[in-house]
Amino acid sequence: MAASPAAADRAVVLLRELGAADIAHPGGTLVAHLQRVQGQLAVWGARPALQVAGLCHAFYGTDGFPTPLLSPDSRAELVEVIGAEAEAIVYLYASCDRKATYPTLADADGAFRDRFTGRLHTPEPHLRRDFAELSAANELDLARIDSAFREKWGAELLALFTRFRPLLSRPAWSDCRTVLAAGVR
Repeated sequence: MAASPAAADRAVVLLRELGAADIAHPGGTLVAHLQRVQGQLAVWGARPALQVAGLCHAFYGTDGFPTPLLSPDSRAELVEVIGAEAEAIVYLYASCDRKATYPTLADADGAFRDRFTGRLHTPEPHLRRDFAELSAANELDLARIDSAFREKWGAELLALFTRFRPLLSRPAWSDCRTVLAAGVR
């Protein structure tokens, strides 16, 4: 099932208005990367809200890409464009303090640290799955288009997604093994 065309179209317009087409990113521009992530999630059969979140996952910046297009204080603006469900996934993804969260994300009671507020919380299982799936789509896009990235980070990412495996769909896990194992020596 494809992402809601209207929400995705509105999101791309906003991305372009905020300069995402002019921000360099591996494989071209930030907007090109975001569209590839959305497409990957669609190939894996993600529901529309997760696909749109994939398209918008960098709006507030991330722990690994600290170039926000919007402030987290402007969440209502993004909700208007993509809806509350997709925006909640975007915020969760952007707010992740990876060092604090990754080790226990797959644990049912694992703490998730919000890097914006410092708050610890335990996301619902479906949000943990969304986070893991979006993380895999994002990192696999980088690994596919940048062999140096894959060489440097492939083994570490494969170990991470092996821990996340209970949260990943079968297609996502299969792609993790295929793409990331290619960079493991």
